[in-house]
Amino acid sequence: MIDSHCHLADRKFTRDLDQILLRAKEAGVEKCVTIADTLKESKQCIEIAEKYPEVFATVGVHPHGSRAWGVGDRDNLILMLKKDKVVALGEIGLDYHYDNSPRDVQRDVFKIQLELAKELDVPVVVHCRSAIADLKSIIEEVDHKKIVLHCCTEKWEDVEWLVEKGAMIGFTGIATYPKSQEIREVIGNCPLEQIMIETDAPYLAPDPHRGKRNEPAFVVEVAKLIARLKNVSLEEVDKMTTKNTVEFYGLPS
Repeated sequence: MIDSHCHLADRKFTRDLDQILLRAKEAGVEKCVTIADTLKESKQCIEIAEKYPEVFATVGVHPHGSRAWGVGDRDNLILMLKKDKVVALGEIGLDYHYDNSPRDVQRDVFKIQLELAKELDVPVVVHCRSAIADLKSIIEEVDHKKIVLHCCTEKWEDVEWLVEKGAMIGFTGIATYPKSQEIREVIGNCPLEQIMIETDAPYLAPDPHRGKRNEPAFVVEVAKLIARLKNVSLEEVDKMTTKNTVEFYGLPS
């Protein structure tokens, strides 16, 4: 099993990362992809990935931080993407819920990074919140194929086009919450061959751990939910989502 999206550089993990990764291993989670939100965090993710054999990293600038985008940031990302343990660009995208950066700046920085990913032929981890129309417009304009929509909370009619493009869809513990029926409907409609499981740790702990600090070991709860919704075994979900994640990120099998 693989946690395809967690934030191991978060300060909530500073004191006990060794134990967190040990618990993940004991729970059957053999690999984790630690995701960056800023250039500073990108460097931290690389350091963590280089320290732990089972961890791989992404680099990129989240929409919240896009207002700080600078002239040399594209070149810095290119250099970091050349590191052996770096497997994708992300998380990048649009967030109109919090609007921590101006929307026009978010769109510009998202497009710059998406074009870079297409140029270098690397996978992209995409964040979207309350911005699906503009996200769709930019993705269709750039036409990069290697995309995972992380932490999907949209309705099926809003993401069906992405699935038809062959994109991967990532699901978190939010899908286990009682009021998340729309997300569960998306899981039901999305082919298992295009699903990845994730925690987004330390955030969004699934039931029955809701309210606690999330960690990679808990990704099994997302897999259990998908197995129930798809009426397949947990082993089948594990096998397919692991295959999907390995192939998407180009991880060692």
